Formats: sequence, C-alpha cells, structure tokens
Amino acid sequence: MKLVSYLREGQDQLALLVNDLLYNMDELHPNLPGSMGMFLNYWDDAFPLAKSVEEAVREGRFLQNRGIPYKNVTLLSPVPFPTSCRDGHAFRKHIETIRKNKGASMIQEFNQYPVFYFTNHHCITGPGEIRCMPDHFEKLDFELEAAVVICRHGRNIKAEYADHYIGGLMIMNDISARTLQLEEMLLNLGPAKGKDFATALGPVLVTPDELESFEIPAKENHTGKCWNLTMSCSVNGVPVSKGNIGDMDWTFAEIIERASYGVDLYPGDVIGSGTVGTGCFLELNGTARQSNPAHEEQWLKAGDLIEMKINGIGVLHNTVVAEEEATWSLLKQKKY
Repeated sequence: MKLVSYLREGQDQLALLVNDLLYNMDELHPNLPGSMGMFLNYWDDAFPLAKSVEEAVREGRFLQNRGIPYKNVTLLSPVPFPTSCRDGHAFRKHIETIRKNKGASMIQEFNQYPVFYFTNHHCITGPGEIRCMPDHFEKLDFELEAAVVICRHGRNIKAEYADHYIGGLMIMNDISARTLQLEEMLLNLGPAKGKDFATALGPVLVTPDELESFEIPAKENHTGKCWNLTMSCSVNGVPVSKGNIGDMDWTFAEIIERASYGVDLYPGDVIGSGTVGTGCFLELNGTARQSNPAHEEQWLKAGDLIEMKINGIGVLHNTVVAEEEATWSLLKQKKY
C-alpha cells in the first residue's frame, strides 16, 4: 500500500493512494483510523483491513468519485508526528569517501555495529518549504536517504525478526548546516544545531508488501531485507546524486536491533538509513577538489528546489526558504 498524510481542515488526514487518487482511511471503513499515528499504533488490526479495502478500491467496488486528486492536496510528512527520529550510518561508501577526501583511512569501527544519532522529531516536515535561518546558509546541504517507520512495540529485537517491525519506507532528506555541524562536533558531541531545524520525509509511506518484487539479499554477513531501489537527487533540475538502497551495508533490521538494545521502540519511531554514497554536497565537493583544487564548492541557497526520487516510492520536492528573522525576534518581545 501507499499511504499519504495531507492537511485537511487544519488536521493531518491519513489516506490511501490508488491511481493518483486519495481515499480517506476513516471514510473507507469505520474501523480504520484517520491518522497515521493511530494506524501505526493499531497496526495488526488496521493493516489487514486496509489491505482488503485497497483491493475493493482497485476493483471498483468503492465509489470513484470519493477519491481526491493527489495533486490537489497539501502533503505532510507521511508520519507527521513521529515519536522519535534516529538517523543511521549504513552506507560504507559515503563514509569511506568522506574520510578519503580528508586524507584519512576508513574507520574500522564501522564494521562492529551500526551507529545512529537522534535528531529533532519536532522538526519533521514533508514536501514543500524548508525554512532556514541565516547561520543555516553557511554551507547548507542535503542528504539523500531512505527511512522506515516502526509499526510495533518492541525491545531487544533481534535482526532476524526486525523486518516485522517495519511499517514502510519513505524518502528522507536530512538537511544539514555544515558549518554549525562541524564547529560543534569539535567538542566531541553532536550533531545538534547543524541538524535539528529540518528533516523532510515523503512523499508517501510504501508498505513492505508493495516492494516485495524489489527485495534482494543483504550483503555478506548481514541480516535483514534489502531492496534494489535506485535513489537520485537533483537541485534546480540538475542531477547531483545517484545511488541505491541496495548499497546499504548495515540493513534496517540490524539498525533496529542496535536501537532496541535495552530500549523500547514504539509505533511511530522513524529510523533513517544515513547518506547514500554521493548523497550530499559535503562529499561531492570533497571529491571534486581531489581532481581540481580550484573547484568552486556548491551549497544550497534560498530558492533552490531539491528533488529526491526513489524508485517505487516517489519524488520528494522541497524548496529552500530564508526564514525572516523578524518572525522569531518578535517572540522575544512577548511576555508570557
């Protein structure tokens, strides 16, 4: 299934996407929830019911005039209110290239276990504007990633069972302010302010059953599902990055095992893959300087359109916007 959250009368509305039409879940069946949060929390009951309803829609047993054109709505993140958001470090090629560009060898600890950091789940956004403050524009970057959402409560989840906790896949754009990030990480903590202002997810959540034909074996000595899904990113219509989810060294299942060690995972927790090889300007600029020391670095600027595509999932569009300082400085003048 392809699940969409969109803005309806000021609230998030969960809908089923079929043939470019949206069908509100709670209108398809009285026992289906109208929000992604509720759908994930009641996954074992809601998912099989939604699958049977999807079949009815595809077979024309549901009134077609009840469908809303996908292009006519304001899309939100498929998971508008994640209970948490972790981002992993699953692609060896990305880390290897970053280190090579700095004159460093590959860190061998990468092979020990998958690592992740927590980002700001209150700053999750969907397609549309990404608002940035002046400091963010000092080496503003995209990161081309995939993400999954947890659909069942679990703790100490073994990798061989972890795929059953994945509700679906999305595109993830981990927006990064590199100057802020690198400055604060000199203190051996973070990333924090360089990452916590915007993370885009979307445009849809695709459930694993929809992607079965793309499944491939995990890499040698790794456990869990992997998918042969091409990934790409363009900025203002110019291609800048290309990779594949199948290039992940650590699988989502293995990241889930690590994340759940001694910790409860909950429906609505989002976990990102980390950046695919070639998946950000930090890496691309460094590689270009190796062959041309005079390379003029490229970074995101106000007005830029970022388009990320993953085969089988869709295209995530985001526009960079300079946030007016006046809108936040006025808050300082208010008395509460």
